[in-house]
Amino acid sequence: MKTTKIAKENTARLNVAIQFIEENLDTKLTLAIIAEKAHFSPFHFHRLFSLVVEETPNNFIIRKRLESAASSLLHQKEKTITEIAEAIGFGNLSSFSKAFKKFYGISPNKFKEESPEKFSKICKTESKNGQVKVTFEKYICNVNNALKWLQMNAETTIKKIPRLDVAYISHKGKMEAIGSVYNKLVKWATPKGLINEETRMLTIYHDSPKITDPNNLRMSACIILNDPIELDGEVSLNVLPPTKCIVSRFEITPFQFQQAWEASFAFMVEKGYKKSETAPFEIYYNNAAEHPENKFIVDLCIPIL
Repeated sequence: MKTTKIAKENTARLNVAIQFIEENLDTKLTLAIIAEKAHFSPFHFHRLFSLVVEETPNNFIIRKRLESAASSLLHQKEKTITEIAEAIGFGNLSSFSKAFKKFYGISPNKFKEESPEKFSKICKTESKNGQVKVTFEKYICNVNNALKWLQMNAETTIKKIPRLDVAYISHKGKMEAIGSVYNKLVKWATPKGLINEETRMLTIYHDSPKITDPNNLRMSACIILNDPIELDGEVSLNVLPPTKCIVSRFEITPFQFQQAWEASFAFMVEKGYKKSETAPFEIYYNNAAEHPENKFIVDLCIPIL
């Protein structure tokens, strides 16, 4: 079965990534480097790793480094804390100490000074669970859970979205700030007669929040145009050409968008589709503020080859 083959291949590739991380904790580990080792794009790797391992790649790396440091502090008393920090890839003692205390609730100095008996149980537990491996069963379970959620909450189809002419305002920064950009767009559109029951808004995600710093995320807040219109001010025009997409129609709260996207991308991977270079986007069919449960009726669109 094609999906079984894909699942087995992805399981093996994720384990290659995990092994590479565990063997190179002392080096600079970027998302791009790890993804390349496993033959994924950074975008796909981050989403699949987070879904299956249930931990982001960055959190996994930090955890593995700190667990390694804790073991060294207990069993290699001759090493200084600075030496241990450098050995696991921390650039300076301050960042290591801060991360260690946040993770263990105690400073590295205190951890080292206290009797080994007090913390040996921690390290034994970590040693027992230390060999992280993605099994085929775990992969299937987590992906199937995402697909079941998608099936229960969305109607998913493969179709060509027709050409869309949009007026838009660009936004760079945190995702939650896009609301104020839409307020500007609505204020511009209202006197032009563009806001009515048939109005459709659209958000284009030029960057992935999984791999781009939140302050550098680029998005476009758009309104779909039915007729040509004269533009002015900070509003610009864009044309989205006809695009083959995985389209998932949801009726969800703002807090469910992340899960919805994760499930949609799981569908893409499991069905063997490849994402195109075109940015994913959302098309909204209602004003959530007017919905009795404050839900969005929305299409999540993933352009595919």
